[in-house]
Amino acid sequence: MASIYGFVQRLYKASVPPRCAKSTDSPMIRFGILGAANIAPAALLKPVLSHPEAVVYAVAARSLEKAQAFARKHSIEKAYGGPTAYQELLDDPNVDAIYNPLPNGLHYEWTMKALHAGKHVLLEKPSSDTADETREMFEYAKSKGLVLLEAFHYRFHPAIHRVKAILDNGELGAIKHVEVTMKLPKGFAADDDIRFNYELGGGIMMDMGCYTVNCLRYILGTDPLEVLSSISDLMPTNDGSPSKVDTGTTATFAFPGDATGTVTCHMRVPYMLGFIPHFPTILLTVHCENGELKMFNFVMPSMYHTIEVSAGDWKGNKSMKKRIEKVYKPTEPGAKGEEWWTTYRYQLEAFVDKVKGLTPEYWLPAEDAISNMTWVEKVYEKTGLGSRPQSNFKLPIP
Repeated sequence: MASIYGFVQRLYKASVPPRCAKSTDSPMIRFGILGAANIAPAALLKPVLSHPEAVVYAVAARSLEKAQAFARKHSIEKAYGGPTAYQELLDDPNVDAIYNPLPNGLHYEWTMKALHAGKHVLLEKPSSDTADETREMFEYAKSKGLVLLEAFHYRFHPAIHRVKAILDNGELGAIKHVEVTMKLPKGFAADDDIRFNYELGGGIMMDMGCYTVNCLRYILGTDPLEVLSSISDLMPTNDGSPSKVDTGTTATFAFPGDATGTVTCHMRVPYMLGFIPHFPTILLTVHCENGELKMFNFVMPSMYHTIEVSAGDWKGNKSMKKRIEKVYKPTEPGAKGEEWWTTYRYQLEAFVDKVKGLTPEYWLPAEDAISNMTWVEKVYEKTGLGSRPQSNFKLPIP
């Protein structure tokens, strides 16, 4: 009963987060949002309500009507609309930081423009279409003294930190194989969804796949040595030409120490018996020398998750000793966080701290973003689909 109550309470506070008084003793970090994206409420608009030093000040959209409607709905002070709206928002001196949830293929151009305008950037994943673009963005941010963060929000939550601590403390022995799975039934996204638009950086490895690769690298604490195999299901084309957009991909990697890892991501899993949709799968499984760890819902653990730790031979041993852990707030004395904080709220806390020159309790460095994009590209290379189209945008020479 207590577990059900906790779930309902977390769900309610995620949907209707507590509001806090805004600080008058410290400068406010004022965000501008590029695009009236569906992810923006969960990723930023709701988290800022409970942060005393952050506010969403402006939004820009290609349509003024859409921008104004979005601003009214979310009590945003300023709305920019029309073909020059994004640049107008960047030129606004009242904007300190940009949230960039634009389609993948636009990440590089508008992040570079935001940095050029002197704005910090919270950038949705994947960071760009290629590792070279990602490297350029982070190098430019560093040269300008600005904060740039790729928004892998789940990495800021204490649940995934607990998983890493269990694996690192040696109780299960060395990691032998890791499986990271994210699968959704067919119908979750329409055929014309931007996730499947090649020109905009579409493909499942660019969407759910970047999460699976990121989690795999984090759990093993290193980058792979090579992509051993990769196979993809492809989006059909109208004219029968070869498709470059994957709707499902499974890839296996070799890691140092004879460890291996497999990622499986799919957004169009066929229905059972032709009409029964599969239940979504978001699962991390780690096979070790002396046991096994499974984490259900590693991406959104703030809603609900389980960490199942089993000691013993994971290869078919039915007598393994098991325990279940759940972690919704930090256990370290003085660490910031509440049980109802979402992954995005933890991420916002770190981002604001970094912008204010403080040391966040957790952070994702530039190298992590560059490496993640590198291995996403290597998967595409292995499947023969190739990297997504690189942006033609170039910063004007000063």
